[in-house]
Amino acid sequence: MKQELHQVIISLASNDQQKQHLEAARQQLTLLLSDLHFTTEHWTDPVHNLHPAQYLNQLCEGTTTFSANLLEEVLKEIEKRLGRTKNEDGIVAIDLDLMLYDDERHHLRDWERHYIKDLLGELSTPTA
Repeated sequence: MKQELHQVIISLASNDQQKQHLEAARQQLTLLLSDLHFTTEHWTDPVHNLHPAQYLNQLCEGTTTFSANLLEEVLKEIEKRLGRTKNEDGIVAIDLDLMLYDDERHHLRDWERHYIKDLLGELSTPTA
């Protein structure tokens, strides 16, 4: 029996050792998803002033057989493996957010961020 493929968009962000953490996350996502495409990287200023370092952001689109819940659990495990902690100092080693699962949008406020809008233009997945 063939498993159903789901179209996904995942956002990647880091404000600590940004290039290294995004590269490590891309390697993990390559093992997790198929039909993968990454956008260019985009620097942004922090939204909150907990930590002054800029964020490096990127989007990834691909396909998966995982359910949305399982995919989100795996993304959180990857974050932990790459050094993400729940501390309140504003340092984010890596943030991986499921933005789109088939036609279902997640992290609705993030869709309004200018870099998300800009980077969506580099993807082939319809997002309307």
